[in-house]
Amino acid sequence: MPDRYLSAEDVCALLGIKTATLYAYVSRGLIRSESSDDSSRERRYLTEDVEALARRKAERKDPATVARGALDWGSPLLDSELTLIDGHRLYYRGLDATVLAQEWSLEQVAALLWLDDSSAAQKIFTAAEQRISRDTIDGVRSDIITQVGSLGLPPLNAMQVALALAVEEDVRAFDLSRESVAQTGARILHLLTAAVITSENRGVDADGNTAQMLAQAWQVDAVALLNAALVLCADHELNASSFAGRITASAEATPYAVVLAGLAALSGVRHGAHTARVRALLESIPSPEQARSVLRDRLRRGEDIPGFGHRLYPEGDPRADTLLGLLQEIPARTPFMASARERIDAARREGELLTGKLVSVDFALVALELTLGLPRGSALTLFALGRTVGWIAHAIEQYESGQLLRPRARYTGRAPQRDG
Repeated sequence: MPDRYLSAEDVCALLGIKTATLYAYVSRGLIRSESSDDSSRERRYLTEDVEALARRKAERKDPATVARGALDWGSPLLDSELTLIDGHRLYYRGLDATVLAQEWSLEQVAALLWLDDSSAAQKIFTAAEQRISRDTIDGVRSDIITQVGSLGLPPLNAMQVALALAVEEDVRAFDLSRESVAQTGARILHLLTAAVITSENRGVDADGNTAQMLAQAWQVDAVALLNAALVLCADHELNASSFAGRITASAEATPYAVVLAGLAALSGVRHGAHTARVRALLESIPSPEQARSVLRDRLRRGEDIPGFGHRLYPEGDPRADTLLGLLQEIPARTPFMASARERIDAARREGELLTGKLVSVDFALVALELTLGLPRGSALTLFALGRTVGWIAHAIEQYESGQLLRPRARYTGRAPQRDG
């Protein structure tokens, strides 16, 4: 593992600059630095910042390199006012998402991301806050939910089927103006919540916002924690599912199609379904005392340890830190909760020690699922419902840009056979 810090001499050699230029970079915030130790006036410089600056310098000399790397955690592809990932922080429209998770409802965050106006939540979600009944579900025929519930599908698949059926009923979804898409987004979130509750054979009679309805259906006294999880999953810049949604929106497909595209990408094991791998890992640990041996055996077999490390958060995923901190505040009221918490704490401690990586939001969501005794797959359910807010926000931005996303491919196949 490379050193986290470099000396001034090493930085100048790597970037091909003089010391004065280095100081200029530091003053402009391009490279972070700190004192070497208490007894020295020398400073050391964050390797991550230096390497990022070196890449940008190289890219300016070779634009083709930028194009090749942009789709693989590379240079930004699109302008967006929604989400900023900055070091160990996540911001929604300039507001710290970890603070919002503890103070705002998912519906308020949706209004912020969709309309840049959290006070509009009441207006947008009037229907979502009304009672879900078997007679009517926000103008969407209730037999859709009944039909979805009868199929016995996992929650993610139930969401997909509900969307595919409901889009034919919702002609308002073809209005792609900002306010109309926000209203459609509220109907979609309402529909998906009902589909999840029904798919788990828990009926559809529930009151309140998304977190309250889930808490009622899952019979847990943890509304604030569920809401925090939903908010922290609401958006994460241009991830795979949001990019899929933006491409769909760029073709001026409806918000239903955007969310369907997002769910399709989220179902992959390298995205939202990574939570299933994390659960399998935690279930393979019989007791806290055996956590180290189980994880070591995985590493000896050349297997990875899911739920640890995120390329955008070398200092730790703030979403995971926030969720796990809130989870610790809930008393372990039963032996089951106490046992689950002990195994999860041991897995986190040993995993971080063995891998040198910190836990991600996937680990935290599964920790929540196991500790509260939620239905299997609830981690992915929370991820999907929360991220629906982000997909709608990206759709609004993309509709308003008027841009069709159509990148070019670099052909590397067989040379064409030409006549003559």
